[in-house]
Amino acid sequence: MNSKTAIINDASNIDQQITPTDERLPASRFVLFFGLLIAGLAADLITKAWVFDNYFDPQIATEGVHGQYVAFWWIEGIFGVQPSTNPGALFGMGAGMSFYFAIFSLVALAGILGWLFVYRAAVDLWLTFALGLVSGGIIGNLYDRVGLGAKPSYPEHIRDNVRDWILFRLEGVPFFDPWPNFNIADSLLVVGAIMLFIHSLVLYKQELNEQASSQTTAEP
Repeated sequence: MNSKTAIINDASNIDQQITPTDERLPASRFVLFFGLLIAGLAADLITKAWVFDNYFDPQIATEGVHGQYVAFWWIEGIFGVQPSTNPGALFGMGAGMSFYFAIFSLVALAGILGWLFVYRAAVDLWLTFALGLVSGGIIGNLYDRVGLGAKPSYPEHIRDNVRDWILFRLEGVPFFDPWPNFNIADSLLVVGAIMLFIHSLVLYKQELNEQASSQTTAEP
């Protein structure tokens, strides 16, 4: 297995399959990754700032209870704005652990940058695109978890919470009635994760095909 093949193997096998290489990355990979990161981060922070400046009332802020916030429907009963704060991670899990989520985010970012640009995984265009989205999402929520998104008027208990605002609901549909409030950073993370999952499936299929081809070649 040559170095380039090792670079694009599944992330779950990185310790065994990937080693640093001197192969030069095209400049377009850096532009793509950091362009997506910056664009995604800007979209997340700008929309959060606008929504919370115009719709959020810190006086009614209740930790972890989305229903206490006023909903402003753009498409009645389906899609709208409801500024709320999340003290945890996905679906509010890990409430009160913002510090640990912040540390994990920094470690994840370091791992992504190292994998892409030290181990040269950025030779893979799909992987570079996916991790650019993921990184933008990580930093967007990290910004809130370290308190940079909070204003002096915010109650103390929500100053390290993630700001959510997108309200989506499909009435009568299990799990979507209601769907937990989210933000653009969350959307970037989900899209990036789906792309990584597809990437791993493609690599797994390629590996199976290579194994089948090797077995066929080895048969007398």
